[in-house]
Amino acid sequence: MDTRTHGKYLLIAFVSLAATLLAVGCNSGATLTDSQSTVTGPAFVVGTDAPMASVVSFTTQVQNVCAVTTASNTGVSECVPLLSGTPTVDFARYNGLQSLLDINSIRVGTYTQIEITVGAATIGYLNVPASGAPTIATEAATYSSSASTYTYTATLAAPLVVTQAGAPVGLRVDYDLRKSIGVDTNGNITGAVTPTFDVSTVGTGDAGGYIDTLVASVVSVGTTSFVVQGPHGEQFTIDVTGTTEWENSANGDGLSSLVAGSSIVEVSGILDRADQTLDADDVAILSQSGFYAGGQVTYVTPASGAATSFDLYVRGLLPTSTGLTLGEIATVDLSNDPKFFIYWMHNPVTELLFSSSSMMPGQHVSVGGPASGATNASAVTVNRVVLRQWGFNGTVTAASVSPAATGVTAFQMQINGFAGVLVPQTVTVYCVPDLKWRNGLTAMSDLKVGANVRVVGLLLNLSGKPVLVGHYVDALE
Repeated sequence: MDTRTHGKYLLIAFVSLAATLLAVGCNSGATLTDSQSTVTGPAFVVGTDAPMASVVSFTTQVQNVCAVTTASNTGVSECVPLLSGTPTVDFARYNGLQSLLDINSIRVGTYTQIEITVGAATIGYLNVPASGAPTIATEAATYSSSASTYTYTATLAAPLVVTQAGAPVGLRVDYDLRKSIGVDTNGNITGAVTPTFDVSTVGTGDAGGYIDTLVASVVSVGTTSFVVQGPHGEQFTIDVTGTTEWENSANGDGLSSLVAGSSIVEVSGILDRADQTLDADDVAILSQSGFYAGGQVTYVTPASGAATSFDLYVRGLLPTSTGLTLGEIATVDLSNDPKFFIYWMHNPVTELLFSSSSMMPGQHVSVGGPASGATNASAVTVNRVVLRQWGFNGTVTAASVSPAATGVTAFQMQINGFAGVLVPQTVTVYCVPDLKWRNGLTAMSDLKVGANVRVVGLLLNLSGKPVLVGHYVDALE
């Protein structure tokens, strides 16, 4: 069955392109060079997104990103290039979670516009057969007038002001695929794309400045910090303190466990206003032997009981030189008796909530193990499986219910989109005490039956029934 139906909302955020980087030209005037200005200030890049119907990826080549300012003495528009090279970016990689893409120094100044040029793009969607495991199909995107590139320019409501001694600043750029991807009268994707963005500035203290997830390889380890390298080669310093929580600490994971060149971690935290490092709230070791893959569970074998293997739609991958491919499905073998634990849930009960017997399609997980065990996408051997947060778009079906858990409020929703294909039944959402309401929602009382929301949290399989433990609840249009 072809499930390329149009969802009610897709927000893709390719955020904050106030960062770095070296020489790429800009179409809106003269490009500044080092001889014109050498004074710089800190800026950062954060990324987030959300899914649409059965769309699982929207991959495009970003050819140019430029921050635009107008010279006061000449009135000529000048731009500072923010991106080096022409990386290929999957705008559907993060859903409701924010990831640090880069933090660096750019020329000081007031930037009133941002210009983004994208190249060839591919839409990936889930193809669900009448029986058996789902597969991934792709379709080439086409821009207006059959152009091979598309350039978008936005004027910022609040200018991006970069100062030499100020705190890091950035831009949040929402790529709205609901408005960008064309569909026919039956809701099927046509392949026509008109990129539509919503752009705003963001600071480290803003909600858009918190880093929910950063997955990177450990480069070096110190006494109170460690250095990591991200998937595009950028390096970040991670500061840890006595309040930093370590996932799987019951089994000994901590700073002393990190091994340069072998450990791959996931970090959450905030950008330090003083020294541009990341102050870690939480750290999870995803792999101790040099290989990591993360994404959505699409199929579990067998369907009930202890799983012996599962299919993983690969959204993240380190290193990229294994037998796995981003945007494809790999089969993960569990015969190696890997460790199971849950990111952001720090108690021994996690072993009862997530194991080979409680895996289900729709869960967002990461796997880690030896790189030698990932040479064959049809048989990946791993040592760790980590259940992670992800965003689930859906429609509220009951605004308030009473779950079995004492003292926990809850509501029910029907998951839409790609994850809804994998989780077709109604899901109960547990609103734990630290849940945050966003995008216009302030409390459970704001929810209405029929409202479209995104719940960012953990998908659990409790006695065969799907339950979401919410971290964020966002209102969607």
